[in-house]
Amino acid sequence: MQDIDIVDLKRISELIYQKYNYDFRNYAMSSFKRRVQRIIELKKLTVDGLIKRLNDTPSFINEFLDELTVNVTEMFRDPSFWRIMREEIIPAILLNHKQFKIWHAGCSSGEEVLSMAILLKEMGILNSVQLYATDLDVNIMERAKMATYPIKNMELNEKNYIRFQGAGALSDYYKEENGMAVFNKDLLANVNFRKQDLVLGEPFNKFDLILCRNVMIYFNQTLQNEVLKKFHESLFKYGYLAIGSKESLIWCDYANRFIVVNNEEKIYKKIKD
Repeated sequence: MQDIDIVDLKRISELIYQKYNYDFRNYAMSSFKRRVQRIIELKKLTVDGLIKRLNDTPSFINEFLDELTVNVTEMFRDPSFWRIMREEIIPAILLNHKQFKIWHAGCSSGEEVLSMAILLKEMGILNSVQLYATDLDVNIMERAKMATYPIKNMELNEKNYIRFQGAGALSDYYKEENGMAVFNKDLLANVNFRKQDLVLGEPFNKFDLILCRNVMIYFNQTLQNEVLKKFHESLFKYGYLAIGSKESLIWCDYANRFIVVNNEEKIYKKIKD
């Protein structure tokens, strides 16, 4: 197995940036290396072979992004987080807004968006909320739009839903077809899916709640600062930001513009413009 050194990783990230305008130059190096290594093994390429293919075959970038971006996800992941959303955060937003907007940044294959839609439906407010779901990877976003997942994944999702203490059974929301769980399309009726690069993309709307969970863990501190600045700009004053349980704002330049609402679940509130 060919080991990739830091010079090769910089060559790869610089080529992708210059040729395709995707910026991985400030990703956490260990994570980026691990993923590129996996692509090289999967495609049976050398480092030079990978660079040549990225340079000569523009269509290959989609395959590359598919493998590079993080797509491990599940419904109602960390059920205690979703209970806090239902019992504290959403009610707090509703005190001031009967209609509001939520942004799922780095939505991957859509399980988090679907979880939020089910939560809002059970609260009786799904039609009052505009959901935005963005990702860098257009292929994975197409899967999110389909809201169709292998039935074998439903066992874990159902366990999470039970721990979330949902109103019924998760199976109330999907039907089984050819080994797949096909979720009710009306759950996603109020979802705007759009391609968005968290690194290079500009703020595109104002939100009352942003979820970006288990994404920033793959960024270095420079990039975390840049992304947090964009989230800050994208939130209304007193809007909420939720990040992953292993992530923190503590080292970020914009940290003093937020207060901690729930430290365990990593939920913050914007208090300064």
